[in-house]
Amino acid sequence: DQAIAYTGGKLTADSVNAMLGTVDNAQVGGLLDALSLGDAAGLMAKVEEMSVYSPDFAHVLEDLAIALHQLQCTQLVPGFEVESSSVDFATLASRLGAEQVQLWYQMAVNGRRDLAYAPSPRAGFEMSLLRMLAFRPVTDGETVAAPAATKPVIKSAPTQTAAPVAPVMKPAPLETPAVIQSPVI
Repeated sequence: DQAIAYTGGKLTADSVNAMLGTVDNAQVGGLLDALSLGDAAGLMAKVEEMSVYSPDFAHVLEDLAIALHQLQCTQLVPGFEVESSSVDFATLASRLGAEQVQLWYQMAVNGRRDLAYAPSPRAGFEMSLLRMLAFRPVTDGETVAAPAATKPVIKSAPTQTAAPVAPVMKPAPLETPAVIQSPVI
């Protein structure tokens, strides 16, 4: 009844998703795809597309964690089959290592918990995604850099010179009090 009233009698998946603040599973797949490619601009574009629906970002992080769980099962559990989904788990499984999926899962769960401390739910959601983009597991002897941004989004303020630092003072050595010997009687 609420959905009918909200949509003016024209029930569609998009309108019900907008009413509930939920997103389609394909949008979660799009986020994972952009993350797996290291595409920061594409990732932020997906968030912008998603924001049209005024989503509950905690729920989106939950959906992301569920998809990561399914992806990990696809990678590690022989014979595991995901129920119908618009997320391409086979491609993602071939692009990502198991360690990466575990790290992203943890970041999604922690990001959901930390949304209450973010300046806004969207900022907290974006920072969770950017954290996933920035941190990658490093194997022995490997050096991994975060993907470089193609264009700066925000220009930084001019750097200011720091005030001179006062020299570190070493404490003066403690003087040992002289021992007074009493005469032997």
